[in-house]
Amino acid sequence: MQSPIKGIIAASDIIFLVLIIGGLIGIMSLTGAFDAGIFWLVNKLKGREYILIILTTTLVALGGTTFGFAEETLAFFPILIPVFIAAKYDAMVGLACIFLGTSVGTMCATTNPFSTIIASDAAGINWTTGLYGRILMFSTCVAISILYILRYAKKIKNDPTKSLIFDQKEEMEAHFGHLSKGEIVPLTNKLKLILFVFASCFIIMIIGVALLDWWFIEMTSVFLVGAIAIGFIAKINESDFVNAFSKGAGELLGVAFIIGIARGVSILMDDGLISDTVLFNASALTEGMNKGVFANALFFIYNGLSFFIPSSSGMAVLTMPIISPLADTVGIGREVIVNAYQYGMGLFAIINPTGLILASLAIVKIGFDKWIKFVMPLVIILILVSMIMLTISVY
Repeated sequence: MQSPIKGIIAASDIIFLVLIIGGLIGIMSLTGAFDAGIFWLVNKLKGREYILIILTTTLVALGGTTFGFAEETLAFFPILIPVFIAAKYDAMVGLACIFLGTSVGTMCATTNPFSTIIASDAAGINWTTGLYGRILMFSTCVAISILYILRYAKKIKNDPTKSLIFDQKEEMEAHFGHLSKGEIVPLTNKLKLILFVFASCFIIMIIGVALLDWWFIEMTSVFLVGAIAIGFIAKINESDFVNAFSKGAGELLGVAFIIGIARGVSILMDDGLISDTVLFNASALTEGMNKGVFANALFFIYNGLSFFIPSSSGMAVLTMPIISPLADTVGIGREVIVNAYQYGMGLFAIINPTGLILASLAIVKIGFDKWIKFVMPLVIILILVSMIMLTISVY
């Protein structure tokens, strides 16, 4: 009974990040800068909206593969979903570009300190071992994901009734897509400055995380300062600022609860020693296997373990000292263990209810069932690609 409360407390750092970002978005909405910026961008991309899909997915995936861009993407949903809707796509396309981008990026991590480097260190190898294989895997999986999203996007643009969330079209446009109704919002110099400050928050956050060892407290502080600076530039009075900030944070309160309660599942698994039992039996199951079977069995074991331990760094620290020595007994390099861990965790993260997907869906207002229907064919393709890559790597 205590695990949901413990989960909310344990996840307080990311919860406050989400709430402060919600407040910042509330302030931005009050200024009208979002509307003006979206209208300008959609006009610039008219007839070439597919560039938005390729650019968004690629950039987010690069963030995932290099420095573990994951929780930070929650901030992008309320901002970018209106852009996709104004470009005559549905919210599923925007969700896919951001969430699949970050999931595939972290799945095929190359220099990610929270997975590749920690796991390689725990396995007793240099993190550059197996790097070229991961780069090839990253390029392949990102290309497949972009083509998959483009195919769906083209289908619904030609016939909006083919959208998996067509029954929510009016609700989505009311919440995210009022610009698609043709309202013209001029982009003044003041709004340009506000958008510059807003974009700078994300740039500063990315630089801080990548180069200065920042984490949630520093990231959250950047968004709080950004909100206050925008309030000064837009000359918003104190009461309007507080009301807009509170309203914006309130709209993401449900997301905050989902994050905390999902973390509570992990706490329940740890406190009940369920994770330890699963890990012990998983390591015993793979001992002495054929090396090709071993690599693929490990991939599926990490799929299952990631439900109980959704943290990539936590999984690496907990499992690598136990499982990496098994590589020696079957005659394969320990980098294969690291790859199986990354591919298994990253792939399951696309549908893992104890990970970030439920929080992302709550922001975008799409049901988990509709996400599964959209993404499962891609998941099956990526499973096959992962198995082929792992099998090739051991032989």
